[in-house]
Amino acid sequence: MSNLNRLKIVLVEQGKTGKWLAEQLGKSTCTVSKWCGNNTQPDLKTLNKIANLLDVDVKDLLVSNNNLS
Repeated sequence: MSNLNRLKIVLVEQGKTGKWLAEQLGKSTCTVSKWCGNNTQPDLKTLNKIANLLDVDVKDLLVSNNNLS
């Protein structure tokens, strides 16, 4: 699967951990790890919750599909 989200990058930029995010969402650290590794993706409702927790726009958590070449 290609990289669809930037969750891991945003967490690092904010100095937060996957464990912190898992605790905030009531999810397992394993689930958040899969999201960060782009092995699975959070649903849209969860993605919106993540954006709110991290105080970012949902678009900041996604990889753009625009090819600027």
